[in-house]
Parts: sequence; C-alpha cells; structure tokens
Amino acid sequence: MKLASVILDIPTQALDAPYTYAVPEGGDVRTLGEDPEYGVEVGCAVLVPLGSTRAVGFVVGIRDCESDEAGIDPAKIKPIIRAVSRPYFDEEGAACAQWLASRYLAPLSSCVRLFTPPGGVPRLVRNAHGGLRLEAPAVGEVDDRWVVPGPALTGYAPRKNAFKQQAIVDALRMGEIRVAELSAQLGGVASALKALQAKGVAVIESRRRFRSPAGGGPASHPGDRAAASGGSRPQASARPELTPGQARAVGAIADACAAGDGRVVCVDGVTGSGKTEVYLRAIEAVLENGRTACVLVPEISLTPQTVARFRSRFGDLVAVMHSRMSAGERYDQWDFIRSGAARVVVGARSALFAPLRDKGIIIIDEEHEGSYKQDSAPRYHARDVAVWMAARSGAAVVLGSATPSVETLHACAKNPLWSKVELPERANGRPLPTVEVVDMAREFGSGSRSMFSRSLANALQEELSAGRKAVLLLNQRGFAKFLLCRDCGFVPECPSCSTSLTFHERGNFLMCHHCGYRVPSPPICPECGSPYLKRFGAGTQRVEDELRALLGSLPGVGEGVPVIRMDADTTLGKGAHERLLGQFAEAGAAVLLGTQMIAKGLDFDDVTLVGVINADTQLHLPDYRAGERTFALIEQVAGRAGRAELPGRVLVQTYEADNVAIRAAASYDRALFLRAELPKRKMLGYPPYVRMANVLAWGADEPAVRACAEKLHGDLLGLVRDFRPDGSGWSVLPAAPCVLAKLRGTYRWHVVVKCPPGGDLSGLMLPYFRSRKAQRGVNVAVDVDPVDLL
Repeated sequence: MKLASVILDIPTQALDAPYTYAVPEGGDVRTLGEDPEYGVEVGCAVLVPLGSTRAVGFVVGIRDCESDEAGIDPAKIKPIIRAVSRPYFDEEGAACAQWLASRYLAPLSSCVRLFTPPGGVPRLVRNAHGGLRLEAPAVGEVDDRWVVPGPALTGYAPRKNAFKQQAIVDALRMGEIRVAELSAQLGGVASALKALQAKGVAVIESRRRFRSPAGGGPASHPGDRAAASGGSRPQASARPELTPGQARAVGAIADACAAGDGRVVCVDGVTGSGKTEVYLRAIEAVLENGRTACVLVPEISLTPQTVARFRSRFGDLVAVMHSRMSAGERYDQWDFIRSGAARVVVGARSALFAPLRDKGIIIIDEEHEGSYKQDSAPRYHARDVAVWMAARSGAAVVLGSATPSVETLHACAKNPLWSKVELPERANGRPLPTVEVVDMAREFGSGSRSMFSRSLANALQEELSAGRKAVLLLNQRGFAKFLLCRDCGFVPECPSCSTSLTFHERGNFLMCHHCGYRVPSPPICPECGSPYLKRFGAGTQRVEDELRALLGSLPGVGEGVPVIRMDADTTLGKGAHERLLGQFAEAGAAVLLGTQMIAKGLDFDDVTLVGVINADTQLHLPDYRAGERTFALIEQVAGRAGRAELPGRVLVQTYEADNVAIRAAASYDRALFLRAELPKRKMLGYPPYVRMANVLAWGADEPAVRACAEKLHGDLLGLVRDFRPDGSGWSVLPAAPCVLAKLRGTYRWHVVVKCPPGGDLSGLMLPYFRSRKAQRGVNVAVDVDPVDLL
C-alpha cells in the first residue's frame, strides 16, 4: 500500500502538516479534462475527501506503508479521489515549500502555491445548488490550427467559382498559414478547408502557441522556431575582453560552483564595472557543465534590458518571468521552463520558484534592494531562499551590487562559505563621475526659491545645449506632497489610512497611494474655510511642469527638449517601461525624470548629468535602514552618468549637507558610512547584530487590535523567558502602533521579537502560532527577518 502526503489548498495556519491519503491501487487515476491517465506523483494536484466534503491538495511525498507501521491503520486511511493535474514540482520543490512554511511561519498552501503555474491550478467552487464542482484552471495552453500543404497540392486546380479554395491554395504554395489568418482575410473558410482536406490538398494541424511576454520571450516553442529557420540560433553577442577585476570575479564564481557546497560570492562592483558580463561568463560555464541558471532582478523596469542582454548571448534558451506579464504569458513561460527547453530564467523574485531543473547558479542582481522581500505570506527573502536552495543542490549563489547590504557585508566577513570579490573600476577604464553636494538651505538663504539650484540649472544648460542627456531623480518615498491650511494647520488625510493625502497637480485631486482613495482638491480649507492652502512637497508631475518651464528659459536649450517622466502613474500600462526608455534612447538632448525605478540598471552612453532633486526624503523615515537606503540610492543613481567616453557629473541637492550618508555617498566612501552606521545598529540592537521578527496585528476595531497585540506580547515574552531564563540576547518589545497605524481602513499594531544572530526565531514561535486560535475580527501575521518596521 502506498501513502501520499498531501498539503491541502486551504490557506490557514490551522493546517500545520500534510494530510495522509492512500494512493489508489495501481496509482492510475484520471485527470481533469481530456488528458491521458497519470499516476499520482509528487507535485501533482489531487482531489481528496475532507470530512464530509472534498478539497484540492498537492502531493508532497509518497511512501510505502508497511503493515506494522506504528500509528497507521490502513482501514482508516481515505484514498485520493483522483489526480487533477500533471506534476507542478518535484521532491526538492516540496521540501522547499515545507521549509518556507516553517521558517516564515506561513500557511503550507501559500508556500506550495509559489511553485504552481499562475492561474493554472484547478479549484473547487460552489455551484448554484450549494454543492462543490471542480473548475478547470483559468489559464492553460493555447492551440492554433494551421493549414499545411497536403500531398495532392501540386497540380491541383480548384473549379473557377471556388474563389476561397483558390485563395487558400495560392497561400499554401507560399508555405504554411494559420487558420485564423485565413479567416481574417477571407471570412468563413471552414467549408473550403473541409473540401480541400478531403481531397488531400490541405492538412489541418493543431500546434501549441506560446503567448509572447512583455519584455521579450518566445512566441512559440523554441523547437518550432528552430525548425522554421533551418535549426539556426540567433548569433551570440560579442564577448568583450575581461578586465582583471572581472577575471577575478569569474574565477571566484567558478571555484564556488566547483566546490558544490552552496557557497556565496558577493560581486562588489562599482556602477559600470561590468557585473553583467561576469554573470554571462559564469552562466556560460554552468551551461557547459549541463546545469541551469536563474537570474533575479529587483525591478520590473530592469527586466527588458536584462533579458535583451541575456538573450543576445544565449538566444532561445532564456525564459522570462515577472508580474507585468499576463497570466497566459506567465503560464507559457512557466511551461517553457518546465519542458526543459529553457536553461536560463530571468525575472523578479518569484522566478526563483520556476520549475528549473538542476540549478547550477543563482544570481541576484542589485542584491541590496528591498523588493527581494515578499510583503505577503509567505514573507520570504529571495536571498535567504536562494542560499538554502544552493546548499541543497550544490549550486553557487552570486550577489551583485555596487552597494551591498550591511547584512551581506557582515556575512562575507563572518561566514566561511561567503566571500567577496571587488570590482573597484569601471570596465571601460573611465572614472566615476564627480559628485557635488548642493546645500539647499544655503540656496534658500541667498534668496533662491526654485526647486532647482543654480548649479543644477547651469549644468542642465551646459549638457543639453551640447546635445547630451540628463537624468533627474525625485526621491519621493515618504510622507510628502500634501496640502496644509496656513490658518488652522489642517492637513487632509485618508479616512482609511494614517497618512496624508497626496496632491496631484494634473487633475487637481488628492489621492492615497496606499488604498487608492481619491477626492477633488478643496478650493478652501474644509475645517476653517481659509483660502490659504499651501502645497508642500513636490511630486513628479509638479517637477515635470517646473522643469519644462526652466528648460524653456535656458539659453540654447528651449522648450523643444523632451522630458520623459517615469513614475508609478506613467508606467502603469503594459510595455510602458520599454516605451519610455525607448523614447529616451532615441532622443538627442533629453531629460529622464523619475522615481527610484531609474536609479539603477540604466545604461545610456550619452547621459552626462545626474541630478538628485531632494536627497533627504528617506532620511526622515522612522526606519533603521534610512541612512543605508539613502547612501545606496545616491551611489546607484550617480552611476548612471559618464558610463562611456563622455565625462559625467552628479549634483545632489539636500538640506542636510553634513549628513554622513550623503557625505559618504558623494565621496564613494563606504567605510566612512559604515563607521558611523554599525555602532548605532549594535547599540540599538538591529541587524546584522540581531535577528528580528515583526508580529503584526490588524483589524477594523482598534481596541480589539490593541488587546490582541498586548496578549501576543505577553505570550511571546513568556515563551522567551521559558526558552532563555537568563535573557541571553533575546527580547520582546512592548506592543505599539505601527508607523502606518491605520492602513486601508484597518488599525495596525505590532510586537518586535529580537534574538542573537544565530537564534532560532522560527523554532521558538512556530508551535505557538500553529496552535493559536484565530481571533474574530483581528488578523495576525509574522514577518521573520523584516526589511523595515513601518
């Protein structure tokens, strides 16, 4: 008798372990739809009985049951009803899902779902009579019908009045054609095709069509395209000669791959040092050894450029996965990877869970970015999951950045399996751009009221009039761009979130960027009726308007210089990133104005000027990483200038010119920043000197949320005292409102648990949260190793 361990597709902490079911005799059960029969395998979805009802689950293990196995009564074990899919993952995927659930205190089903195709899983739904029915996946394969020449095509002549048949025959003599294309040209062609098929003139075939993803990717199966082109592959891009630093990095990665024990190499390279070429060479070696590669990028906006670089080297072996693709496109790419035809996967953090077999290397570009942390269950960090996967499979992990995170630098110094290799110079030998810090307080004191300093205005005039490009960064993260009544101090706030509403110049409305609440901007103060409403802060729309006015007033520049704005509003549409970057690339003199999405990964030879409109915004966030993020952002955006033959310069506008993060970034002096930052973190108890878990409680009833948070604090404090009676580095901070104390209509409190770096936070808290009964009206989640506490 065979037993299957099944994780039920029900996202709740109460289901804390897989359920055991009997595999039907022989293991052959019919799948949903018209597919042939399959045996029950690890990774497939199955329909199982659950009490008096049924449920869908995922098989994570199969074992033989011995007749005398302790605690097993075969007569009481219910059998699987039937399988409803092919396998989505293997034993390693099943092990990773269960590890994720235990490390990040997440529901098992949420972790398994990471490994399934988007929209491609059957589910149970209630019918009109209250019963359950199994619904086929919302997304699946798309088949096109093709007309191909039949054996009787040569010499066949339709009768004179058979116009559609004649048109089809003429088309077939040119080659194969899709039925949809014939229908678009000729209207209904079913009867004509039927007649031609009966005579052997035409043959109708059904072929899988791959939906083409935004940012590149195969539109059909690679094998089909190779056949159509005579088996040729795109010509590989040129392989530039490596610099000494690049050669050292490639060698270090090769040694890590050869060791086969999950080693981590941090490629600490300045912007423009050629880290991507290092990745390409490392992947070439891995592919030659018969293994595969996964490359993660932090921003969707970087994916098209990155994919283009990798596809130019590896052709149709590259698959791409990110959230801007449609469900159908993601499904096709997922299936392309599962087929084994894709050997290199490029994408955002979720690409880590694509069905890529035998990973030999996992590369995380811009590893310092917070976007590698998932903000919903399971709240994993891609870096930590990659390290776990590599240790299991003998792969190597490569972390690349011009500004590695403090945690990564600490691990390289302390962990023998982690190493760091530096690329201190640009690949083309050009110097890093000079950085000038502009003290805006002094500008204001001298009578200037413009958001653009005199230095920045003069630099724009010089560079644009010479036909070159500029990049302006608006560092707008934080609580700015609001209205304030000068008479009574009233600030319009979101009724559902504890934050001020953001003023939008175009359209004259106020909006909450957390929940989407939107109202017209009031002409007078709603509280006191005063007309004196002051607009504080500067959004990208306002900066764009003032920038256009400034450029129009500059001699030799004028209003004709394109200003391309990239922010959350202008990049909403599919393909918007590529379109905007294409406009910037094709223009002569131009300005790219944007938020943090333009701070990294952009490579334009004729960008000679970078300006940071306001470097201070992140410094005022109540976040222990505020200084680190400011330092990294300035260094990253500075690297966009002077990447080719033309020299570059950077102007950083700030009201805190003496801040150590800004001074260190301006002088490319990481040591200066770390000397100030690390003692503060050690004294206050923040990573890398501690591990943390942020226990969140939220709900619509604030007293209930507060009571729940305070009970959590008491229970966790008791757990820690029982576990470590002497304290020994463990602490539980009192329950407190979150910085965003109200979000989307719910009140938010949290409890922070800290322990020494090697402490088992998850092991301490997992039994408590698995057994804890849910409280009506209050949700609770645990964020292990959070990247912020907002």
